Amino acid sequence: MAINFKDEAEVKKFITNLGIEYRFGCYSEKNSEVCHLLGDYLEAIDNDYKKASKVYKTNCDEYKYPKSCYKYATYALLGKGYKQNYKDAYRYFEKGCNLDHPESCLHQGLLKVTKNDSSDIPVDVLKGMQLLEKACTASNGNACYYLSGMYISGVRKPDIRIKHYEKVDDDSSYEVKKNMAKAFGYAERGCDLGHIYSCSNLSQMYSRGDGVKKNGELAEKYRKIALEMQAELQSNKTLEFGQGIKS
Repeated sequence: MAINFKDEAEVKKFITNLGIEYRFGCYSEKNSEVCHLLGDYLEAIDNDYKKASKVYKTNCDEYKYPKSCYKYATYALLGKGYKQNYKDAYRYFEKGCNLDHPESCLHQGLLKVTKNDSSDIPVDVLKGMQLLEKACTASNGNACYYLSGMYISGVRKPDIRIKHYEKVDDDSSYEVKKNMAKAFGYAERGCDLGHIYSCSNLSQMYSRGDGVKKNGELAEKYRKIALEMQAELQSNKTLEFGQGIKS
């Protein structure tokens, strides 16, 4: 039956029935996909983050639904629905990643490579990069971009202490050495996946000959691609209906 979205009473009834349908599908039929939709419903319609977090957590633990692992991990990371907990966030990103959810691998990797005074997750750059590599291979453009950036600048060893008047830039001071060829490869992969900053970096690399043979024509090509992406982002200010469900 078609819904008249201009009729407020009809819309409210539709939304209420939708919640009932999701609860039945989750609790009675134990359908993991519907359980995730129920979590999204509780989040977006009821604004009940505490209940939503419980649904996501249960759906991850009991039904191994990777998107719910990711959502619960995000809640834990942000302190949404309950107190912020980095260890819980890391553990549930890990669960999602083990279930081959690229976004979970991305965030697990970032927690491993990023030093944060509020976090009790030990930094392990090589482990983090392995996770980012997994995410990039699974078509996550953000992961490709981060890997490219790490190879552009290199990653210094944590025990290196450089005073303001000293300059230490030999290979021994790096845990991950600068490698412009690898940086280029990840930027190219990220751009192919539609990551605007990867395309911008790719343009600059072709322009300078960093990690690839200098090529002004290709530099201009990727500059235009990045500008087209930017224009598209600026013109598309509205959210798709159900966008939260895709996360």
